[in-house]
Amino acid sequence: MNIRIYYEDTDAGGIVYHTNYIKYCERARSELFFANDMMPGESSDSGFVVRDIKASFLATAALGDMVTVATNLLSMRASSIVLNQAIYRDDIKIFNMEILLVYVKRGKAVRIPTVYRNFFDAIGSV
Repeated sequence: MNIRIYYEDTDAGGIVYHTNYIKYCERARSELFFANDMMPGESSDSGFVVRDIKASFLATAALGDMVTVATNLLSMRASSIVLNQAIYRDDIKIFNMEILLVYVKRGKAVRIPTVYRNFFDAIGSV
């Protein structure tokens, strides 16, 4: 997914504010579902929630830059998945994140439904 950096994305130093990198990754994950006519949950009381994030800020992006978010499936268990998401400016990796997502229903971890298991198996990396 490609994202342009706007003024609202930057901090007083003119570079992307650190939390926005995580927001860009969230958008990219949501777009994966939307592009496949899916929602990230079966109903309003179920879906994927963030359990853990490991983030590395490697370089910066600034106003007007175009960045690309790449997503790779690292592993899948009964109720969770681990994704790697990287953000690139041109060919330079500027951000890397490993994220653990757990599928919950009514606040409790449950087995990932088959439709989502198949979805993540099929995407592998984008």
